[in-house]
Amino acid sequence: MLIRRIETFPLYYPIPQPYGDANGIKSYRSAFFIRITTDDGIQGWGECEDWLPTLQKGFEDRIIPYLTGKNANDRTQIVRQIAKWHARSASAVSMALTEIFAKSAGKSVCELWGGKQRDKVPLYASFQSYSERSDWVKHSLHLIEAALNAGFSSFKVKIGGKTLEEDRMHILEVQALLREKGQLALDANGSYDYATAIRLLPLLEQWSNLLWLEEPLPIEQTHNYNLLRQRMFLPIAGGEDMKLASDFLPLLTGHALDIVTPDLLHLNGMDEYWGTLHLACNFGARISPHAYDGALTRLYAILAQACLVSWCKMKPDTIDPVEWDVMDNPFTELLPLRPVNGEVTVPGGLGIGIELDVERMNAYLWDGSRYR
Repeated sequence: MLIRRIETFPLYYPIPQPYGDANGIKSYRSAFFIRITTDDGIQGWGECEDWLPTLQKGFEDRIIPYLTGKNANDRTQIVRQIAKWHARSASAVSMALTEIFAKSAGKSVCELWGGKQRDKVPLYASFQSYSERSDWVKHSLHLIEAALNAGFSSFKVKIGGKTLEEDRMHILEVQALLREKGQLALDANGSYDYATAIRLLPLLEQWSNLLWLEEPLPIEQTHNYNLLRQRMFLPIAGGEDMKLASDFLPLLTGHALDIVTPDLLHLNGMDEYWGTLHLACNFGARISPHAYDGALTRLYAILAQACLVSWCKMKPDTIDPVEWDVMDNPFTELLPLRPVNGEVTVPGGLGIGIELDVERMNAYLWDGSRYR
């Protein structure tokens, strides 16, 4: 089963009304998909993220020549080699080869991972709360209300990009809208120091509907995470930017996190992702995958959550939700996967179980021009 063809699909979408988080305002969304075809016609899709010119040139000049003619079953060797050049590209290749292997075996990806434990997976609506609008709080509330009306009951909003007082007022408004009918996670994107994070405690202790506090500190501050966790009644989550399963060891052995949030786009391939999930389970940590930037990545996160055993012995079907991007992002529509009442049905069938919309994808192909 030799690799015969590798196609690239760099996608670009300028956001009409830019939005962002504590890392800044985004003026565009981009995505980079690949499709690998073997000599017997089996196809697999992969996805990665980075600056599109870097990805396109890297695939054209190095990765495609390397992949062509390789045995698609040699996934581990192939992915490890590409990870030496560009880890995020390795993630895309790993996805595509995983789907090819599942299809060639007449199995679904879930069957490769031991089979589904559930047919539906819960989701939370993920927001980029900040915008350049003077009425950014009002606009944020409008987006949350739309998701609430669409059936979501779990939400994540951003903090850390404004002053503590501005964020406090925003959270108060959000909670007034939810009236504790929905669950809320807060994500600071590592923007606080320990002293500032401690100042959040009196505010957070007011509510019983909070899901978790995500990355209040830079993730490498394991000791401070441990200290904060000792004082915080709320679960602490983090880890979206890790590249290897072993990168989570200091956080897990240091008792720094309650919930890990791995992202397949950032890890060095499918094996590192699946290894991270099992590592977290063995340490008694919960798992809520970060999947903001990728439609295909989100699908793999859903498939993985469907295969995990419950973290709660008393509630055998308890599983944490997967992130679902509800912002202006047409790439979410590339897969025929739609939330219903805050959960999604896990696809069946071979491989990933559903097909990407190539016609819609072609409508957003990047034209090669420079962008920021």
